[in-house]
Amino acid sequence: MNVKTHNFTITPDTAGRLDRAVALLIPDCSRTFLQNLIKNGAVSVAGTTVIQPRFAVKSGDKITVSIPDMQLDEHISAEPFAFDILFEDQYFLVIDKPAGVVVHPAPGNREGTIVNALMSRYPGMAEDFALEDSMRPGIVHRLDKDTSGCLAVAKTVEAKFKLGAAFADRKTGKTYLAICRGVPKQLAGELKTLIGRHPVNRQKMAIVERNGKEAHTAYRILAQKVVDNIPLALVEVKIFTGRTHQIRVHLSSIGLPIIGDELYGNRNCTFPGVTRQMLHARKLTLPHPASGEIMSFTSPLPEDFRRMSTLCGIEF
Repeated sequence: MNVKTHNFTITPDTAGRLDRAVALLIPDCSRTFLQNLIKNGAVSVAGTTVIQPRFAVKSGDKITVSIPDMQLDEHISAEPFAFDILFEDQYFLVIDKPAGVVVHPAPGNREGTIVNALMSRYPGMAEDFALEDSMRPGIVHRLDKDTSGCLAVAKTVEAKFKLGAAFADRKTGKTYLAICRGVPKQLAGELKTLIGRHPVNRQKMAIVERNGKEAHTAYRILAQKVVDNIPLALVEVKIFTGRTHQIRVHLSSIGLPIIGDELYGNRNCTFPGVTRQMLHARKLTLPHPASGEIMSFTSPLPEDFRRMSTLCGIEF
C-alpha cells in the first residue's frame, strides 16, 4: 500500500487537541477519518507516535501524518452500474436503489455494492475521495440492504460535506412506505425515543432508556385489510432522525412489525411471495448542495411492493 506523508508545524492557530489540529491542516479529510488515523498510529508528534486524539499539541511542534494513498483503488473493485437514476447533475445524483443491494463495502461484503458500481460509472471518484472516506465515497446517507427507494450520492467532496450537513441538521425530508402485520391501535402518531444497541442481541437495535440516540418517527395508516387471515397495514412513515433500523424498531414497538423483517418481526411476519422486508424510501427532499434550492424526488414502487399495496386496497 502506498502512503503519503504530510509534515506540518503547529502554529498558534492550530494549537490544542491533536485531532482538531490535523483537521485544520488537512481540511479535505473528515475529522472522523483523521481520528481513526491517529488511533491507528499514523500520526507522530516530534517523532513519537501519538494515538490519543485529545493529545495536546503546542505552537512549534512538528507533526507527521501518514495517509494511505488511493485506498479506493486497492480495496474496491469497479463493477457495472445497473441502477436507475432519478436525478443527476455535476454535484450529486439520486439513485433508485433496488432491494437486496448493500450501499457500501464492509468487512465480508466487498463486492456488489452501490459504491462498487459508482467506481465504474465515475472513474475519477476514487481519486476525488481518496483522502475523505475510503469505503464510502459520496455516500451521505444509507438504506438497509432490503430497503428500496431514493438514495442520494454526492459526486464531489464539497457536495458530500453540504449534503451531509443537511442530513445532520435535519434539513431533509424522508418519507417511507411500509407494509406491516398487525392491527393498529392508532391511525396516526409519533414516536420519540432513544435507540441503541440491543442489550442481548448485538445485531439488533432497540428502544433504550439510556446510552442511546434520539429517534423521532411519525406514522399514519393509509389502509388496512385482512388477507388470508393476515392483518395487513399500509403505513406512511416520516423520519426526522436517521438512526440505524429506526423505522423497523419503532413500528415493531407499537405492534406493527414490517412484513418480511426477520430481525424485528417473527415467523408470523412472512407472506406468500415476499422475499424481503416491505420498506420503501418513497420520497426524498433536500437542499441542492450548490444553489440551496429545495428539491424533491419520488421513487416508483417496485413490483413486489406494488402488489402488496394493492392487496391492502390502494393502487399507486
